[in-house]
Amino acid sequence: MPALNMLRCSCTFYQNVYSTVMLKVFTKRTCQKILPTSSSVVLNGAFTFNSKYVMGIRGFSTITSKPVGCFKASKTISHLIPSRTLSTVSELKSCWKCGSAIQLVPVFFCPACKVIQAPDEHATHFAIMDCDKSFSLDTQKLQQRYLYLQRSLHPDNFSQKPQKEQEYSEIQSALVNKAYRTLLKPLSRGLYMLELEGMGLEEGTGIGPDSEFLLEIMEINERLAETQVKEDANNIGISIQGRLQDLTEKINSSFQKGDTQSAKMLIIQMKYFANIQEKVKEKLSEMLV
Repeated sequence: MPALNMLRCSCTFYQNVYSTVMLKVFTKRTCQKILPTSSSVVLNGAFTFNSKYVMGIRGFSTITSKPVGCFKASKTISHLIPSRTLSTVSELKSCWKCGSAIQLVPVFFCPACKVIQAPDEHATHFAIMDCDKSFSLDTQKLQQRYLYLQRSLHPDNFSQKPQKEQEYSEIQSALVNKAYRTLLKPLSRGLYMLELEGMGLEEGTGIGPDSEFLLEIMEINERLAETQVKEDANNIGISIQGRLQDLTEKINSSFQKGDTQSAKMLIIQMKYFANIQEKVKEKLSEMLV
């Protein structure tokens, strides 16, 4: 067997994307360290990097995705870098005001001149809220991050600033609001994670729960519509809350296993129960009148 077929690669990528990046390419006889120091780096190995994901790593502006020599590209960056890193890395930027290099992604203020920056259109909600791309989130930490960003980015703070800064603050603040609202609730968070995987719940796809589940939903809706007793409506609400909690745990487990198809089917069920939960709230409000 040719020696080239004996090539074995292992890569270590430090959690801090701005730390030194080192690839170790192991062959039968050599151990070669590749340290990216230029703006364009050709990797001599069986790995290729998708430039749209790694742009922004210190020392990189582009990374070739072409195989080197007779080595065929076999893995992509998604196998090497944690999902949180993939969601936060974008092009290396410079401050529009003072020109200083900015390596924090996404960035809200220039670390040198402290001026608000333009929104990062590639930043995910997870990156904006500085949390891992995970269905299981610490909502208390999420809220703390939201309050901090809103205090910093609120348009009232920029009423006396130049027009450009006022516009940036309005856009940044709106993006923070959207990210927070999306990630706060399990249903919207799960739907967003599916969108990131290209598995959104488009209308007319023919994908949905089975007839037995739909029959159960219909029966619950009928019971709720017919009840005139507050206690009965409350009991339905408690039952639905239990089902939602159970689905939340199952969806989290599916995402952790990488089973996005299973997560998608469970999220579809969650949508039905969340809809009933809203109807319960409306019913209870009507009973108070």
